[in-house]
Amino acid sequence: MRDIIASIAGEFGRYKKLGDETIVQLTDAELTESGPGGGNAIAVLVWHLSGNLKSRFTDFLTADGEKPWRNRDEEFQPRAVLRCELLEKWEEGWTTLFRTLDSLSDNDLFKTIVIRGEQFRAHEALHRLMAHASYHVGQMVYLGKMFRSSDWKCLSIPLGKSEQVNRNPVGQRPQAPKSTSG
Repeated sequence: MRDIIASIAGEFGRYKKLGDETIVQLTDAELTESGPGGGNAIAVLVWHLSGNLKSRFTDFLTADGEKPWRNRDEEFQPRAVLRCELLEKWEEGWTTLFRTLDSLSDNDLFKTIVIRGEQFRAHEALHRLMAHASYHVGQMVYLGKMFRSSDWKCLSIPLGKSEQVNRNPVGQRPQAPKSTSG
């Protein structure tokens, strides 16, 4: 049975889509521009989120989620990257996540996994990791909206359109991304 896993994959897919739609709206320079007060640039957030997703979801059920090959501190270094490099890094993390979710069943949710030596039920880890992803994607959206200002294309319900959307509410249920496996 995969009802809960499909729901989790769908929700992760919503966050990926928000990130995708943010990246598309920005110039190459904006992708590497620091946030207010020297905050993380979108490129830094992409490197970090990708590193986190790859580390956590590689051998999700069988190995510690903090892999020895991950260099978390390096993920936070300012970087000048081409859009194609940024998109490749972005997709690497999400592909690892969705490939792993494709392999899980709802029964796996009660298995014990390990992150940094601490044990979690798989469902606890998935909720934690979804919150982590949404936090950083939210930062990306915030930066995108700040950079684009009045040129920003709203990614949810535009101001003044709530009643219209409420009359015809479609697309509320997240859809799991298409399977990445074979």
